Amino acid sequence: MIDYLFTEEQEMIRGLSRQITDEQIRPAAAELDRTGKFPREIMNVMAQSDLFGLYIEEKYGGMGGGITDVCIATEEFSKGCGGIAISYAASALGTYPIMLFGSDEQKQKFLPLLASGEKMAAFGLTEPSAGSDASAMLTTAEKKGDKYVLNGMKHFVTGGSEADFYTVIAMTNKSKGARGASLFIVEKGTHGFEFGKKEDKLGIRASSTTELIFNDCAIPKENLLAKEGMGFITAMKTFDMSRPGIGAQAVGIAQGALDYALKYAKERKQFGKSISTFQGIQWMLADMATEVEAARALVYASAREVDSGKKDVGKASAMAKLFASDVAMRVTTDAVQIFGGYGYMKEYPVEKFMRDAKITQIYEGTNQIQRNIIGLALIKETVK
Repeated sequence: MIDYLFTEEQEMIRGLSRQITDEQIRPAAAELDRTGKFPREIMNVMAQSDLFGLYIEEKYGGMGGGITDVCIATEEFSKGCGGIAISYAASALGTYPIMLFGSDEQKQKFLPLLASGEKMAAFGLTEPSAGSDASAMLTTAEKKGDKYVLNGMKHFVTGGSEADFYTVIAMTNKSKGARGASLFIVEKGTHGFEFGKKEDKLGIRASSTTELIFNDCAIPKENLLAKEGMGFITAMKTFDMSRPGIGAQAVGIAQGALDYALKYAKERKQFGKSISTFQGIQWMLADMATEVEAARALVYASAREVDSGKKDVGKASAMAKLFASDVAMRVTTDAVQIFGGYGYMKEYPVEKFMRDAKITQIYEGTNQIQRNIIGLALIKETVK
């Protein structure tokens, strides 16, 4: 691995995350994948290790780090299990809107609980009729006195039913399209807020993916983030921050698969010698390792750009997510190929890595949407 010049604190984060992966995640990964059980006990270990507060300001109980720190932890966890890793990272996705647009009162109320890991957050945007086209959402929030009343549903919510706080986008003025969307904090247990179907997924099965259902769900007006009409902007700014984390998840999944493939290639013998001596296998491993390292470099470059405070980081974040997830799919597929018939069997780990990799090309904006973002950004730069 190339030296990314991590700080001493970041090296400690990597070492601690690697220890949790070795001691907690790898031993549990196959069983949690089989059962689809949420890794609550492992989340508690991460909380006790202060990893939920890496990116939250110290005055709100966090460690005062940045997105780079979250990427380091997420990559290490993903080497063991992409589903467990995203169970951790999804709380950050639900927290970013509060960090970015919350009032000091909102931050004081919610961030210390999230930084400690005592509570977790999730983000609700996608609906059955509104995926990439967020402006087509049907969930509404009507202001009535000192409350907003939400009606509608969200689905494919990572961390759904396991989180405690939800940042949810709803339409406050449908006639304005995307400019009529607003963002709210909804707490678990609020009357009129229930959970629907839990999805039975191809991969990341240890994470909980469920529907959020709002039926005359009244929340305090103080739970509005920023101002009415800023929901779409807050969502895009949130994704600018979170997409390097998906890139880190993809890199970790790819590296985990590569590690297993390399070990297997050294041990597996055909025609009287290790298959790692065959040039065809060596070239596959070389391409896999090169692509993983290139993806890792792009992920950490984009994370550092976000942490620098640069205003427009959408293109870099989209590139990191796009490239790393495509690499993860190629590398995990090649890992299965190196294992041959064994790679197709569930008793070996690489088929799980391939299943886990696929979602990184889909959530937080499909890779087709990432290409749209990058292309538009390039055109705007050319115009300037």
